Amino acid sequence: MTRSIPADFLFGVATAAFQIEGAAFEEGRTASIWDAFARVPGAVANADNGDVACDHYHRYAEDVALMKELGIQTYRFSTSWSRVRPDGGAVNAKGVDFYSRLVDELLEADILPWLTLYHWDMPQALEEGGGWTSRETVDRFVEYAMTMHDALGDRVSRWTTLNEPWCSSFLSYTGGEHAPGRHSVEDGLLASHHLLLAHGRTVEQLRERDAELDIGITLNLTVAEPADPDDAADRDAARRIDGQFNRWFLDPLFRGSFPADIVEDVRRVDADAVASFTDAVHEGDLETIARPLDFLGVNYYHGEFVSGTVPADPPPSVPSGATYPTGSPYPSHEGIHWHDRGLDRTSMAWEVQPEGLTRLLQRVAADYDVPALYVTENGAAFDDEPIDGSVDDAERTDFVRDHVAATLDARERGVDVRGYFYWSLLDNFEWAWGYGKRFGLVRVDYDTQVRTPKRSAREYARMITERTI
Repeated sequence: MTRSIPADFLFGVATAAFQIEGAAFEEGRTASIWDAFARVPGAVANADNGDVACDHYHRYAEDVALMKELGIQTYRFSTSWSRVRPDGGAVNAKGVDFYSRLVDELLEADILPWLTLYHWDMPQALEEGGGWTSRETVDRFVEYAMTMHDALGDRVSRWTTLNEPWCSSFLSYTGGEHAPGRHSVEDGLLASHHLLLAHGRTVEQLRERDAELDIGITLNLTVAEPADPDDAADRDAARRIDGQFNRWFLDPLFRGSFPADIVEDVRRVDADAVASFTDAVHEGDLETIARPLDFLGVNYYHGEFVSGTVPADPPPSVPSGATYPTGSPYPSHEGIHWHDRGLDRTSMAWEVQPEGLTRLLQRVAADYDVPALYVTENGAAFDDEPIDGSVDDAERTDFVRDHVAATLDARERGVDVRGYFYWSLLDNFEWAWGYGKRFGLVRVDYDTQVRTPKRSAREYARMITERTI
């Protein structure tokens, strides 16, 4: 059955600077935390570093032309702090000029530029001075943000402050799985607060400069479900996952407070870390963090199906986590077991659960006074290979159709969700997985840099043009 797509529903694609640009140390750019982390032995699979990535820095015009060919309406990209203000210091004119040329190319192609200020690539020099655990980093970030507005504010109307602060705080400073690779409960808590404070102060400054800008933030959110809804331990496991992953950022942004239940969960494990965090939240910080926004970006990849009782003989680990016994890097996860409920999985072993996206959007809209919503990332990695010069990625094609439909289901149920961005335009440097996982609508041959639109790209283009699923 054919389904219509509203004419005002916006279709886009998303990328991140470090994952696609390359030109790591060209024209004034200096090392970011990801340049340093990728050189730590064993930190990144299937790659030595991201120095070349997709070579977008040199091929941006080709990539914009490709987006135009596919009918992409808006492009969500990030700017590199390390390219614009190397080492967190003076403005690098050549770095700024690259983004100015990119924006001009997008506008010429009638593609709406959607700028993300922070997609995890802090200058390494700032990390060596404390990184996001230091309140001074907030000041440096606001300087960088205003540099970007000085350069692009006349042409860019959509501004995202941060992408997925859960990843750039807890995954990076507590779990050690992302740059800078720290393993500290205290550092993760401090980083989460300073990231949100940097967001709030940037919103204030951008509003002062131009009240007409559309400003928001993007959070990676999940649907946490108890394996047995009648089991108190399972319900508590879902509460803890939801609290640490979702509410830890939604609550301060839209309610002006951190979730008290999660603060107490962590205090029972590491009281000193919570004391340090509490001291770091100064008077007025939460009011700054909760400044009104024009949109909330929601990134969704999979749900969480969890139990609070660890089996005596647990089955093999499943993707969205594993069994976390005492000693988990994330205090709120201790004693939680992730169950396999038999859903299809991507090559990341993530469950394919489109209806979870519908429920997530409904929940966020029901529980919080949120502005307009956009699905700013949703995508899947599959092990697709070219055959006779084409890539018939049927699984990804179905994934895109199903998740766009799930987004529209939420819209039809009254949620003000206005658009969908597929992650990602290109196969790219996929963080700790290096070049080993491919999310792109467009295949990239990393040896030749040849771009090949996959079947999913052609279907996405058809959906945009014909406005049907």
